[in-house]
Amino acid sequence: MAAMDLFGRRWALRILWELRAGPLGARALLARCEGLSSSVLYQRLRELTANGIIAPSADGYELTRLGAALSQALQPFDEWAITWAQAQAQGQNDQNPAEA
Repeated sequence: MAAMDLFGRRWALRILWELRAGPLGARALLARCEGLSSSVLYQRLRELTANGIIAPSADGYELTRLGAALSQALQPFDEWAITWAQAQAQGQNDQNPAEA
């Protein structure tokens, strides 16, 4: 449950997503995350660092091994999100229940 609490916080997963390709500084993260305030960014960076998901680096912040493993685990979600966005753009809104 602790993981859901941490990653359910606003902007936490977005910050991880932006760090997936390599280290970024705070300014770069703010630029990539429109609407994210600097105070919330620094709070999330502290939380993610304290939990071993990211670490400070010479270039800003980067994923740790645990963070990189999480990033890989999120890849199927990214693929699903692309499919969902394409369906939404085409006006498809499947509201049928999933088959068991």
